[in-house]
Amino acid sequence: MRSGPSSSNRASRRGALKKAAALGAAAAVVPIGFPAIVRAQSDVIRIGHLTPRTGFLGQVGEYGFRGATIAAEELNASGGVLGRKVELIAEDSVNPATAVNKAQKLLERDKVVVLIGEVSSASAGAIAEQALKYKTAYFNTGANSDALRGQSCNRYMFHVEGCNTMYAKTIGMWQKEYNLVKDAKWYFLTADYAFGHDLFRVASRFLQDNGGIVLANDMVPTNTADYSTYIQKVRALQPDFVYLNLAGVDQTAFLKQYKESNLPFPLAGGVMDTVPFWAAGIDNLCGHWQSLWYHGLKVPAAQAFTKRFWNRFDGPPDNQAWGDYVAMKIAAQTFTETKRTDTATLVAHLEKGATFDILKERAGSFRAWDHQLLQEMYVLVVKSKAQSKDKWDIFDIVRAMPGSKDSLDLIQPTQAENPCKMT
Repeated sequence: MRSGPSSSNRASRRGALKKAAALGAAAAVVPIGFPAIVRAQSDVIRIGHLTPRTGFLGQVGEYGFRGATIAAEELNASGGVLGRKVELIAEDSVNPATAVNKAQKLLERDKVVVLIGEVSSASAGAIAEQALKYKTAYFNTGANSDALRGQSCNRYMFHVEGCNTMYAKTIGMWQKEYNLVKDAKWYFLTADYAFGHDLFRVASRFLQDNGGIVLANDMVPTNTADYSTYIQKVRALQPDFVYLNLAGVDQTAFLKQYKESNLPFPLAGGVMDTVPFWAAGIDNLCGHWQSLWYHGLKVPAAQAFTKRFWNRFDGPPDNQAWGDYVAMKIAAQTFTETKRTDTATLVAHLEKGATFDILKERAGSFRAWDHQLLQEMYVLVVKSKAQSKDKWDIFDIVRAMPGSKDSLDLIQPTQAENPCKMT
């Protein structure tokens, strides 16, 4: 991994970032030197970005906003899309009710051609209902619930983020290879909202189908500060693994407190977001995890993106920044290839199997029947502190899943597991 920028460069960039922040979350991303021919307001392609930038998922959502910002800047620096400026209009979707109001504002007042973003599954579901109502495409970049691809699927929603089944199968298949599932006893800690409920369902199903034993599952309210009661239960149950189905700052809080308990039972997890793990610090991490993307990936396009992001924001991109960046580029490529920006053309193009560079070894494409992006995921292992180059260098990539010779459908839910009937 490359080293960070110089201190002088960091200082100048911080000043620039402070000026940008003063413009507010809804500011358009427009480079100064954009050609005058595309400055007219009627000749702009507006993209609406919704993600929580406050609340317990705010630290993750902020990275998503940065990823989308980088993408918009790059598109405009290269002349825009179809000769038109790309205007990114961003809103803080801190909860489902707010997400609905902000989505309506973007669609009705700002006349965006596509919606991108989100982290919360509950908020993503609310945004998807608005996308359906207004017949405007929505790229989900951070919500994991299988239900969004199944019983709640709709024709206008596409999923760059992996679903819970993909996360569960990625780590579960690796664990199976090393005989860590059959007869193993698992204790679950699960976020008490749509994401967590769905993740427990698919993860426990996979483990039990492969001979694992679920000892107990405790639902944890968001923003829980004290995990001592749950840690005492771990001590009493003595599981083979503690399985985390938490998100955001709750991941960080539990990791720190569990490390302090000095319990010997290894951790595993249904979903891992890099930002909460960075916040916990490498001293509080251990074990094998799974991720949709990691900045240490040795793919030239991924390394180039990491370098640009690092130079812009004084640190590497996380998996959420990757998702929002890639969604922006997918939308732009679709507009360019079809020479149109209307929703019907976009949906048809994606459903026909269009392929995209998604900063991985293998190209990505959307499944027609549930609109999930077919792609690789990665099994990661926590580094020793002695091998870590900086505070962000916390993982080594063990392997891609599926393997290079396997179908990308291998880690996806089947139609029997997650039926979808497009609205």
